[in-house]
Amino acid sequence: QVQLAESGGGLVQAGGSLRLSCAASGILVSLNAMTWYRQAPGTQREFVAVIRSGGSSNFANSVKGRFAISKDNAKNTVYLQMNSLKVEDSAVYYCQSGQTWGQGTQVTVSS
Repeated sequence: QVQLAESGGGLVQAGGSLRLSCAASGILVSLNAMTWYRQAPGTQREFVAVIRSGGSSNFANSVKGRFAISKDNAKNTVYLQMNSLKVEDSAVYYCQSGQTWGQGTQVTVSS
């Protein structure tokens, strides 16, 4: 059974940083594309970043230059490093691979 477990969310001031983790079980992050999405209240879930099996990555324009995505194959975990956070980055962040979604982790950025 594939499971994804996000962690690392919290409350941070604008300009601060957070690192989200997505621990995978039942799949290998080394062999699968792993994607981060986010959803703010009243909005649709939106793409944030993806890291592919070969290590290439893409980012939403709104986070380019501020967010980084990486993975630790030994820990079977994907990370989303979020820097220079803005109030508009506040959302529930989800990890996704294939048909599987994590439960999400709340990120709140205060002004």
